[in-house]
Amino acid sequence: MRIIVPIKQVPDMSQVKFEIEKGKVDRSSAGVEINPFDLNALEAAVQIKEGLGGHIIAISMGPRRAESALREALARGADGAVLLEDSRFAGADTLATSYTLASAIRKLGEFDLIICGEKTVDGDTGQVGPELAEHLNIPHISYVFKLEVQSQKLVAVSDMSGQSYTIECQFPALLTVTKDANTPRLPTFRDKLKARQAKIEIWNARELSTVADTSRFGARGSPTKVWKVTIPSEAGRKGKIFPNSVDEAITEIADNLLRCLNRKR
Repeated sequence: MRIIVPIKQVPDMSQVKFEIEKGKVDRSSAGVEINPFDLNALEAAVQIKEGLGGHIIAISMGPRRAESALREALARGADGAVLLEDSRFAGADTLATSYTLASAIRKLGEFDLIICGEKTVDGDTGQVGPELAEHLNIPHISYVFKLEVQSQKLVAVSDMSGQSYTIECQFPALLTVTKDANTPRLPTFRDKLKARQAKIEIWNARELSTVADTSRFGARGSPTKVWKVTIPSEAGRKGKIFPNSVDEAITEIADNLLRCLNRKR
């Protein structure tokens, strides 16, 4: 079975800063890591390979430093890795990102399964996986937390607003998995050393031009434009003590409840 796992290198969101005026994340302000949901996707692929055999290719779009994320993917069980690196890929929204990844997957050739993380922690849209499936004209199942893969089909259980939805699907297909799908294992020291020596293929826009319309890459191919970025204030819970009058407390609580009800109407 040939499995492709798209991964993204993301900043540590607990430390990252935002450039409010430019409307973007300052990715240089924090350390980087593999998007946590993509680790669940990779673990799902490794478990399938262990059960049925197969070959896993990790693919990422980003600057040259994203090689480190791909090497970690290799240490965690991927068999090959491709980095899409070109200034023409920069500034991509989810549509341009998914189109670029789909173009690279077409260049890779036949596959049985694509497994994506549910979303990325720096974007939180959950759009790239389903869009990727649409570009490739294959079925997709989102929010998968339980998966059984057989030689000719897969059975996935999705979390749909707290309800379980069981879906059977033929190959090729795309899945997006949640953090509840599995617990990603840690790579061994030996696997890390082996991954350091592994070859990572690097493709630019020119190398995808035989399978793609390059005008759909990057900022040029992105219909989404960020107008403004704001950081909402975090209002903590507040307490108030009424030491003198129970009637005063009752009146103020009732007034606050009425204001809340009126805002919802």
